Amino acid sequence: MASTNQSPFYQQAEGKFLNAKTDEERLKWLDEMIRECPKHKSAEKMLANLKTRRKKLLEKLNKSKKSGSGKSSSKSNIKKHEMQAVILGKTNTGKSSLLFILTNTFPLIADYEFTTKNPQQGIFHYKNAGVQIQLIEIPAIESEYFDKGLVNSADTLIFLITNISDIQEIESKIHNTHAKRIIVFNKIDLLNDLEKRKISATLQSKKYDFVLISTKTEESINELKEKILKSFNKLRVYTKEPGKSPSDKPIILDPTSTVKDVAEKILHGFSKQITETKIWGPSSKFPGQKVSLKHILKDLDVVEFKTR
Repeated sequence: MASTNQSPFYQQAEGKFLNAKTDEERLKWLDEMIRECPKHKSAEKMLANLKTRRKKLLEKLNKSKKSGSGKSSSKSNIKKHEMQAVILGKTNTGKSSLLFILTNTFPLIADYEFTTKNPQQGIFHYKNAGVQIQLIEIPAIESEYFDKGLVNSADTLIFLITNISDIQEIESKIHNTHAKRIIVFNKIDLLNDLEKRKISATLQSKKYDFVLISTKTEESINELKEKILKSFNKLRVYTKEPGKSPSDKPIILDPTSTVKDVAEKILHGFSKQITETKIWGPSSKFPGQKVSLKHILKDLDVVEFKTR
């Protein structure tokens, strides 16, 4: 594909297309090349070639998905992590784009309906603090591929909507779940300030946990990240060895967990080998306080164990 007289945006997309490692990623950048390709007469052949390549690539993807993983096997391939959030909503609300922004996973993104036919997962790394949240995008609620099983197992549900009426429509499709809900209103780049204020007022009056975002401009994405983390209501507790710095990766625990719970999560029976425990952080009265195994911890505590 020659890039003569093409815009810098086209050339950038073409470079990413040529370096793509998966067909899903190639399709994403091929769509971008089609959007950026000039529409004048001299470029008609190039545009036609791009569309032909896109058609063949899409056929290849659909064929591999049908032969490799149907509805019955989609969930079995996804092992639940300690912190799991599921993105659900109607078609073309930006679910795949949100998954890409939060995890850098390359799901299939296109303007046509029902692009996602199998659950797509990625890992959301929170602020380089060692917290890993499993994020799963599932097919649209109107789709025959919609997976209720993943909805029922999730800790947090992210309702991605572009209309307030979508909320009740999504709720009508899901049952048997006690997961926390975050209402995420997307495509606010298309709205004016008055429209955004009205939407916020309506969602606030209904006491939803919500945020207004744009996957196109990435407005309010950081606010969404904070809401996702807080929705799990988990403790992040770091461990350290005497004379060393705390670990980079926290141990994830339920609220009201104790020092003993930390030890047992490290290794079953480990708490019996501990002779002394010191803590730093929110639950300590002073840095390096000695505590018992029954001490109740708080988020971001640091625990140091001495053993026999």
